[in-house]
Amino acid sequence: MSAAPVKFAYWVPNVSGGLVTSTIEQRTDWGYEYNRELAVLAENNGFEYALSQVRYMASYGAEFQHESTSFSLALLLATQRLKVIAAVHPGLWHPGVLAKLGATADHLSNGRFAVNVVSGWFKGEFTALGEPWLEHDERYRRSEEFIRALRQIWTEDHTELAGDFYRLRDFSLKPKPLNSPERPHPEIFQGGNSTAARAMAGRVSDWYFSNGKDYDGVIEQINDVRGSAIEIGRTPPKFGLNGFLIARDTEAEARDTLREIVAKADTAAVEGFGAAVKQAGRSTSDGKGMWQDSSFEDLVQYNDGFRTGLIGTPEQIAERIVAYKQLGVDLLLLGFLHYHEEVEYFGKRVLPLVRELEAQLPQQRAESALA
Repeated sequence: MSAAPVKFAYWVPNVSGGLVTSTIEQRTDWGYEYNRELAVLAENNGFEYALSQVRYMASYGAEFQHESTSFSLALLLATQRLKVIAAVHPGLWHPGVLAKLGATADHLSNGRFAVNVVSGWFKGEFTALGEPWLEHDERYRRSEEFIRALRQIWTEDHTELAGDFYRLRDFSLKPKPLNSPERPHPEIFQGGNSTAARAMAGRVSDWYFSNGKDYDGVIEQINDVRGSAIEIGRTPPKFGLNGFLIARDTEAEARDTLREIVAKADTAAVEGFGAAVKQAGRSTSDGKGMWQDSSFEDLVQYNDGFRTGLIGTPEQIAERIVAYKQLGVDLLLLGFLHYHEEVEYFGKRVLPLVRELEAQLPQQRAESALA
């Protein structure tokens, strides 16, 4: 467990449809003005990161989408402290082009740009753009090569790479992104629950994002990712966990909100999404891909966010967050039903309780050691 306070990120709603595939009211908006105000609100309510999601075409309730890297830069320029993570797909981006964009965004934001490398689950986007759709483990091989290229371009003067997917010949990037001993290049995040994803994270990523998980699921994934890193003598990546947060004054109100979300689910969209992502996961070498054990209810929040269990009163949620921290979670990536109202509620009602509980941990560990 890290001694540092647990960090918080939020899903940027830069695609339409909100963060649950349901007809329940979601007071959110995919447009820039709403998201600019949200970014300022979030950085003033305890959020250190925001993740701009990416879809390139309409799918499963997301009819409209803003592109992630350009939207991330706009949010960076509208804020002062918030770090913004842009989701990108290897296969649709070349690492040299992304490295150039990232270096510029990093200078314009004084070192707050980050990237989330998404190996891809939506076959239709690739085929619609005329790009080949690789099998699951090959997509992760390509992502690993992409990250290795990106890091080398950002930190070395002359990049040489003769890979299976990318080739660079004496490529030099100037200016480099901003760097410091704590952050030699923009942070590189990566998601995926499969065996291939966990192994790749241990080898090359700075951060590993998990879909929503309970305590046992988190322990299993952290052990796998750390084991992969230790095997090659590398410092393990930090661990981020997805969660959909429903904080209400009473537990009954929170549970009623969850029931309404599921009761009003867009069944056709949820089932279509489920079929697409489970097809992608079934193609893993060992059948352990993302979403393979997700129920219909889980898929209503399309990254299994309900599973993390951040549903209840501020006190209940704070206790659960700190319990995840004690297991090794460094960051919670959160989604909300009504973003502006609930981000502010989180900052005022939940976050202070989290910090109070964290402050008690050293004393609790000392007492436990003496018992």
